[in-house]
Amino acid sequence: MSTEMHHRRCTPCRGGVAPLGVEDVAAHLALLPEWKAVDDARRIERRFQFPNFATALAFVDRVGVIAENEGHHPDIRFGWGYAEFSLQTHKIGGLHENDFILATKIDALAHSG
Repeated sequence: MSTEMHHRRCTPCRGGVAPLGVEDVAAHLALLPEWKAVDDARRIERRFQFPNFATALAFVDRVGVIAENEGHHPDIRFGWGYAEFSLQTHKIGGLHENDFILATKIDALAHSG
């Protein structure tokens, strides 16, 4: 599913949609083992390690391009040697399939070097 999701596009979320349930979140996370659910499965996050600040910044910039193209934007925190991404669909107060689509794209970027 994660490979399939990597090729999908985020769809606009206009609210009024129920967030994914705990079981659905767990099923998606089984394919994204480095991401973890937080806030009662209303958000997912992952931390990446880098050798220095410049490399972390470059990765954040590349993720930013993907996020802008997808119209789905993570919360990002980064500094010397790390970048942390937090995903949630704010309009529904929880997780949507878009969050997992973007997570797979971030993972693919990390694995591509």
